Amino acid sequence: MSLTFQALVVDNKDTFTIGISQLSLDDLPEGEVLIKTAYSSINYKDGLAGTADGKIVSSYPFVPGIDCSGTVVSSADARYKEGQSVLVTGYGLGVNHFGGFSEYVRVPVEWAVPLPGSLSLREAMIFGTAGFTAALSIDRLEQQGMSPGKGKVLVTGATGGVGAAAVAILSRAGYEVAASTGKADAHDYLRSLGAHEILSRDEVYDGGRIKALDKQLWQAAVDPVGGASLASILSHIAYGGSVAVSGLTGGGSVPTTVHPFILRGVNLLGIDSVFCPYDTRLRIWERLAGDLKPQQPELLVEKEVSLEELPDTLTGILQGQSRGRTVVRLS
Repeated sequence: MSLTFQALVVDNKDTFTIGISQLSLDDLPEGEVLIKTAYSSINYKDGLAGTADGKIVSSYPFVPGIDCSGTVVSSADARYKEGQSVLVTGYGLGVNHFGGFSEYVRVPVEWAVPLPGSLSLREAMIFGTAGFTAALSIDRLEQQGMSPGKGKVLVTGATGGVGAAAVAILSRAGYEVAASTGKADAHDYLRSLGAHEILSRDEVYDGGRIKALDKQLWQAAVDPVGGASLASILSHIAYGGSVAVSGLTGGGSVPTTVHPFILRGVNLLGIDSVFCPYDTRLRIWERLAGDLKPQQPELLVEKEVSLEELPDTLTGILQGQSRGRTVVRLS
């Protein structure tokens, strides 16, 4: 097959550049499944890939985009057929393998996930990596005993991609959600997603001394922030509760003690959506299409942009300007 198509390409040959380029199928990395991309979305890693010092891209020129949904054009593996709807998140996509900011994507067959029947290609990217990470966090917390009626669930960074999705998913599943944000103008937005209580960042951690154990406020927490605030959260988790941590925008160091773990039996759960096992990946996407699907996924969407609008849009996520999800329309 001979064709040319558009993709967002970053390069760092002499100076860092980002823009739309014409590619051919020969430019794509090897893989068994060729996909005509319908949608992608913007995640924090994509913002890093779109900057000169983001430390995500190791080889240039490169096509970012850590997720995509679309239709199979051809497959060298019998598991996928021409015309089948699929999605891809994680693995090396958009990190060391040309990613989803492209009208065509080619990936190893093990990376492709069949699109659940009750999800559209666009809805899959409303969730994308961020929504998948939120759902995976909630699934892990439920495995550790979190359930509706046992108390409030804290969500930090609640206006970000993972946080907003977590608020909407938890609310859909019947949980009482306490959403933490540093954006005073986002309260109505978070309530529209289903938050029962809005907390400022200072109410979660005010920057002062962290007690080894403090008042038990939440049965569990979804935390894509990390850093010192995570230590404060751990001190406030109820006996036997858990925290699912999936990010480090607040820093990589956690100044905690062993007290929450050995005196209250608190669990700290690391959430990895990149190399999540395939069977788990399938199950979580089925849950996102079923019992964890918010009633109005569109509420998560801040905006939809075209490929041409991407260069100007990517920087916003690193500056904390984004709210919820930005969907990228490829076709």
